[in-house]
Amino acid sequence: MSVEFLVCLGSLFFLAGIGVPVAYAILVAAIIYVGAGGQGIGIVGKNLLDGLYQSFLLLAVPLFIVAANIMNAGTISDRLLGFCVAVVGRFRGGLGHVNVMASLIFSGMSGSAVADAAGIGRIIIDMMRRDGRFPPGYAAAITAASATIGPIIPPSIPMVLYALVSNASIGYLFLGGILPGLFMGAVLMAMNGWLSHRRGFAIEDPVPLRALPRKTANAFPALLMPAILLYGIYGGVTTPTEAAAVAAFYALLLASLFYRALSLRALYAILVESARSSAAVGLVIGGALILNYIVASENIPNLLAGWLVAIDVSPFAFLLTVNLLLLVLGCFLDATTIILVVIPLFLPTCRNLGIDLVHFGVVAVVNCMIGLITPPYGILLFVINAVTGIPLREIIAEVWPFLAVLIVALLLMILVPEIVLFLPRLAGYEG
Repeated sequence: MSVEFLVCLGSLFFLAGIGVPVAYAILVAAIIYVGAGGQGIGIVGKNLLDGLYQSFLLLAVPLFIVAANIMNAGTISDRLLGFCVAVVGRFRGGLGHVNVMASLIFSGMSGSAVADAAGIGRIIIDMMRRDGRFPPGYAAAITAASATIGPIIPPSIPMVLYALVSNASIGYLFLGGILPGLFMGAVLMAMNGWLSHRRGFAIEDPVPLRALPRKTANAFPALLMPAILLYGIYGGVTTPTEAAAVAAFYALLLASLFYRALSLRALYAILVESARSSAAVGLVIGGALILNYIVASENIPNLLAGWLVAIDVSPFAFLLTVNLLLLVLGCFLDATTIILVVIPLFLPTCRNLGIDLVHFGVVAVVNCMIGLITPPYGILLFVINAVTGIPLREIIAEVWPFLAVLIVALLLMILVPEIVLFLPRLAGYEG
């Protein structure tokens, strides 16, 4: 490890520690590295632009963000919630089940945990708090926990980013996320059911079964989006990037023409907000591309892989160790930074140990999503606190049972790779 790299790391941790946004901290640290090494500062910009321009896959990120923001607009979220209430609202803790089911459905449209929590999550929290049905902290905690499913079931912005750094098939990554996402929803519902019985939460008035067809018909066009995406990718009709464009266009048609819930003024606001979100993600991606260049220049991934192979670590021990590390890092770093900066360090070792990159990628993304509700950083906890005003201490006090079952689900995904790989192998994946 060179002196320049140590100075780079020191600068990065110092800047991040005093509150500089991670993207800016990475870019400044990279400039310090190339300057200390006697290289031209222009190499930072060259590597950044080369990395962005050579990856058409990155176009999927702003398109999925636009699709998510449009689906949050108007009456689409209300129709989806009405369908969920009709299906699972009749059970003990019914609105908690509705919360999880809504996240499962919305995850097939947004690909973003934050969009899920800030959009449909805010609506369901208000429903759960009404007339004291659920404690505010509990409503916020289960909303945060269920929002972690958003980037697991396709489409998934974090999986797009993982495909960027690993060259794994984005199509097989999307397929690999379906069963883990459903599994996460099942364990959250089970925990909600157990807590609801134990704490005596209210039972909602059941929606008559004769109303279910009407509720389903109202929500059916929105429910079609995941099917359209998957058919486009696996039917050979579109590339993943084109599928993201189709998703955004379909969401626009649905909101503006079918449901008539989107005005020109609202569309302009959505596009502005989407541009801001995309720019924020783009800055982190750009910084990560530069940092990855520096890490490659120092030959750190190959040195790490060689060291781990030399001590004869087993694939399972490696996976377990890496996931423990990612859980710890998730307490302090956001998912995008972990995926773009930390995970590439372990990819050469995965290849040397024969670990499947689709399995590793889905497990790593699940891990990063769990980090979104892990105190003290837990970005979803802060998002929900900001949009609802529920005190952070109440949310943190209620989130631990849901965090525990999600970690158990993660462990099972590590122990049983077929949970991830079953559907990709059905589609012809040979990994």
